[in-house]
Amino acid sequence: MANLNPSSSFSLLLTVQLPNSPGALSQLLSAIGQAGGNVGPIDLIDQSRDRCTRTIVVDAASTDHQQIILQSVKALSDIELLDAHDRTYKLHEGGKISVTTKTPLQRQADLAMAYTPGVGRICREIADHPERVFDLTVKQNMVAIVSDGSAVLGLGNLGPEGALPVMEGKAMLFKEFGNVDAFPICLATQDTEEIIKVVKQISPVFGGVNLEDIAAPRCFEIEARLQAELNIPIFHDDQHGTAIVVLAALTNALKLVKKPLPSVRIVINGAGAAGIAVANLLKAGGATDVWLCDSKGIVSSDRDDLNDAKRALAVPTAGDLTLAMQGADVFLGLSAPGVVSVEMVESMNQGAIVFAMANPIPEIQPELVTHLVAVMATGRSDYPNQINNVLAFPGIFRGALDCRAKRLTQRMFLDAALAIASLVPDSELSATNIVPSVFDPEVATVVSAAVQAAAKADGVTQ
Repeated sequence: MANLNPSSSFSLLLTVQLPNSPGALSQLLSAIGQAGGNVGPIDLIDQSRDRCTRTIVVDAASTDHQQIILQSVKALSDIELLDAHDRTYKLHEGGKISVTTKTPLQRQADLAMAYTPGVGRICREIADHPERVFDLTVKQNMVAIVSDGSAVLGLGNLGPEGALPVMEGKAMLFKEFGNVDAFPICLATQDTEEIIKVVKQISPVFGGVNLEDIAAPRCFEIEARLQAELNIPIFHDDQHGTAIVVLAALTNALKLVKKPLPSVRIVINGAGAAGIAVANLLKAGGATDVWLCDSKGIVSSDRDDLNDAKRALAVPTAGDLTLAMQGADVFLGLSAPGVVSVEMVESMNQGAIVFAMANPIPEIQPELVTHLVAVMATGRSDYPNQINNVLAFPGIFRGALDCRAKRLTQRMFLDAALAIASLVPDSELSATNIVPSVFDPEVATVVSAAVQAAAKADGVTQ
């Protein structure tokens, strides 16, 4: 059981009845611990002279591990397992979001203003002055979260229904961290032209569009076309959200090792939407030596299998990831579990920075190379320095909506990254503290301010 890594993703809520006597609870907790479970909150539900009922939160490492824990509890004599449910499934039951009204309808007058006949005056006002749709409807604070389900998390092509729980979760994050209303739009098509057509047709309702979990390279064309044909911001979070947070984290990590961005050699493993966007933003931010790798090795100029996005980032050197990492200063993993070895990290320069961001299993486990690197980051919440897009997209849209930006620009992304980095003052920087907490209430505020200033500088406000 020593290699298990329990997490809240596989959390159980157990309801048990046990003797109301010394040692009974400790016997139960010991059995859970020996089965590899990690015990969380314990609550007393009911108690009599002889028996008591408690609920216990237990984190497991997988669905199979959940069953091992349950069997261990059931095997205890005089302790009865009354109920057990998977807390993640319970959280998702019935969906995670709902629509509520801002103004209660309590009188006839309320109804007359909110709906007919009063609403007719508002309809006519918008028809006569179309720009007033931002003032008089939800458009001013509403974002469409659009996915075709073709690249869901690291799980692959799950289709629109399979993508819906992620999009609901995204809507929660928009509201909680940026006070932005958002709604999931999962499309039953993976045809580029159809997606573009549908988004354009629904765009009157929304002040912005967040594209999510759409596979590369189609995502590049969809974003570019929509931004060219609509006058509201279009943001592919898998690309730009990732790139913004990576740049923010790398800015602070480089401060710790006292290396300027233009002087370091950066290896990015993973040449999908996120990897290409990270490479492009790092170059825009001053990086001069970026090597991109995919499943076939270094994206080099002698290859004839490159799409346009990869070809623009190709380097002269050919070879594999092992060769690329020799003498590198920074490794950024946006790829697959376990593709990096300890020996590959050992071949990097002194003061190496490793961001192993594959989720849920990183390119290399942090504990294997902690002694070899200056800074380590992952995409997971149970290790320090989580590279999490929620640091970026709520504030990006908060700022874009507030200044009615027609589109998003590279300057907005760069300034957003610097704003995020600034929330960790130099006096608090450390190898385990290079990005602010996602729960820091200042994050969306400073990102929004940076985005609005950049929008004005670029002349894209309405």
